[in-house]
Amino acid sequence: MSSTLVVAVDGPSGSGKSSTARGVATRLSLAYLDTGAMYRAVTWALLQRGTDLGDPDAIARDAADVQIVSGTDPGAPTITADGTDVSQAIREDDVTAHVSPVAAVPQVRTLLVELQRRVIASADQGIVVEGRDIGSTVAPDAAVKVYLVADAEARAARRAAERGGADQEATAASLAARDRIDSTRATSPLTRADGAVQIDGTHLSLEEVVDAVAALVEEARTA
Repeated sequence: MSSTLVVAVDGPSGSGKSSTARGVATRLSLAYLDTGAMYRAVTWALLQRGTDLGDPDAIARDAADVQIVSGTDPGAPTITADGTDVSQAIREDDVTAHVSPVAAVPQVRTLLVELQRRVIASADQGIVVEGRDIGSTVAPDAAVKVYLVADAEARAARRAAERGGADQEATAASLAARDRIDSTRATSPLTRADGAVQIDGTHLSLEEVVDAVAALVEEARTA
């Protein structure tokens, strides 16, 4: 890994990782990478190809040919799959329903972790990276590691609001299922990395969470 300043923000779905990571990157003039979007982009591409997403071997084979490009501007993050802008498409229900089994395939994780490390190494000004295995696998030597959590009700309310007022109970069930898959997969499971500072954002505003992470970054910069 390079000497790039890396801020790793991990945590479960709906914990506020994206808003927090983008807020910190914007405030501190750092680059930003949403690794979850990369897994979603691969999932979108495989759905377009008609890949059998119940077959890990088929997923591994077809994912090897998908070209993912992630923009790192926190003010306007972009992502393309095979040259197509999929920034909106990857948030659709079909992708959401299939991303966990795709992300659990070891070959997919190997491909994307390598890509993520290349993006990190190219960010001369430093980078905030969000995901589920950043501090544990992608950038274990990150200067700052944060594990962002929130209680189940708060997470479901946030995610339902993001989806235009979706059913909160159904959203909570979906998040719980995603947590089980992410936390129990054999390769790079969702976990609090060694040295990560846990921040519970249940009763904090976004600004307060950004303040807390930014303070950790400034502390690391002056250490």
